[in-house]
Formats: sequence, structure tokens, C-alpha cells
Amino acid sequence: MDFGETEPSVWRGSEARPPVPASKVTFSRRELDRILGLYGRKVAAGEWRDYAIDFLKDRAVFSVFRRASEIPIYRIEKNPKLARRQGAYSVISATGHILRRSHELDRVLGALDRSLRVVAS
Repeated sequence: MDFGETEPSVWRGSEARPPVPASKVTFSRRELDRILGLYGRKVAAGEWRDYAIDFLKDRAVFSVFRRASEIPIYRIEKNPKLARRQGAYSVISATGHILRRSHELDRVLGALDRSLRVVAS
């Protein structure tokens, strides 16, 4: 088979290099496992239907939607610049209110995970 003349894609010395992406804030694998675990429970309960993940220069955002055509009902944000002050993690409602902010992701996710608990009397 002849695929035509192709050059190997090797970057040398003064040749043009592909642009290096700017550093972005991302969720770690463990953080995504926690967030997607909550997301799966909410989808199974019929409360949530879609999500989006944005990795920006200053923060990472996991947006949750009731329907794909709407604005997100919740945003789970990781902002490392706030890690020493209020905490890097926060949950923000559709209206922009910060529901919870913490240094720990599990505490922030607790604001969204209102599962039923047995109360002894």
C-alpha cells in the first residue's frame, strides 16, 4: 500500500513546535472518583441527567445539569488559590450562592448528598 509521501512527525532544533498548553487546574483521579460516585447516585435517583467538566487556568469546574439544555444547577469548583484561606473546594448553586466551601472535597459534596439517615429516638 502506498499512502503517499509522508514525513515523520519529529520536532527538531529550530523547527516549529506545537504550542504548549498553558497550565490548567484539574481534578485528580481520586477527586473525580468521589464526584462521579455522587453523580451516579443522583442519576440513578432521577435528579441529575448531564454534566460538564471545565479545566481552566485558575480553577476546575464540574457542572451538573437537570437537562442538557439548561444552565447548571450546581457547580463543584476546585480553586487552588483559595486553599490556604476558605478552602479550595466549593459548591455553587445556579443562582451563584456558595452552598459550602471547605478544604476537603467530601465535606463539600455532603451539601449535595442529602441521603436519608436513620435517626434513633
